[in-house]
Amino acid sequence: MQKKNVILDEAAMRRALTRIAHEIVEKNKGITDCVLVGIKTRGVPLSERLAARISDIEGQDVPVGQLDITLYRDDLSEKTADPVVKGNDIPVPVTGKHVILVDDVLFTGRTVRAAMDALIDLGRPRTVQLAVLVDRGHRELPIRADYIGKNVPTAKTEVIKVAVQEIEGTDEVVIKR
Repeated sequence: MQKKNVILDEAAMRRALTRIAHEIVEKNKGITDCVLVGIKTRGVPLSERLAARISDIEGQDVPVGQLDITLYRDDLSEKTADPVVKGNDIPVPVTGKHVILVDDVLFTGRTVRAAMDALIDLGRPRTVQLAVLVDRGHRELPIRADYIGKNVPTAKTEVIKVAVQEIEGTDEVVIKR
């Protein structure tokens, strides 16, 4: 990994999240019965930012939750012998709600599949939608995002790294070649 190109800086991330927030409101005809659920780790601050923008648009708050998919991963045995489960924190029941899962990067689709499994264990949502900051392609499962900040065609050897202010102290998305 030698070359690093910034594909979204702080301003571009802000604009992408604002656009996604508007698209969520439009598609759901408001935010009644909507819940934003961030997939840990970087999906959580992104979902909180989306909620703030939606609140600015609609003048009312949308519930925001956090989903830990650790035990639902199909590669858990390859990752670690002792997984650290951080738990879920969803402030409202998901049954009958329009749940918008939020993540930073959509790649193979396996993280989203694990998130849907975890979500279904919590209740039966009316719909499950997906919002991602970056869609880089190379799906291994038939999963697509409903809301995309930026499509970035990549080679499988490239790596997309998302940094958020709340965790890394900066906002940017870079592609490493």
